[in-house]
Amino acid sequence: MPTIMRIGAFRFYFYSHEPNEPPHVHVDRDEATIKIWLESVSVAKSRGFRAHEIGDIVVMVESHRNEFLEAWHEYFG
Repeated sequence: MPTIMRIGAFRFYFYSHEPNEPPHVHVDRDEATIKIWLESVSVAKSRGFRAHEIGDIVVMVESHRNEFLEAWHEYFG
């Protein structure tokens, strides 16, 4: 599980066993987790985050989207 970035209490990472899925990033904070697609920056699934937190996370992902995509393609080829 390579960690790509940390912003405050949020950890942004990939699972190394998901190379056949479209580019995405997982974000955790404590017990809450969310998976966000990077091509369209949309939520794939979420557990434990409130609606306003999801919106804030999506904004964070959008602002770092290019970095996440670059890391994805560098890692998975």
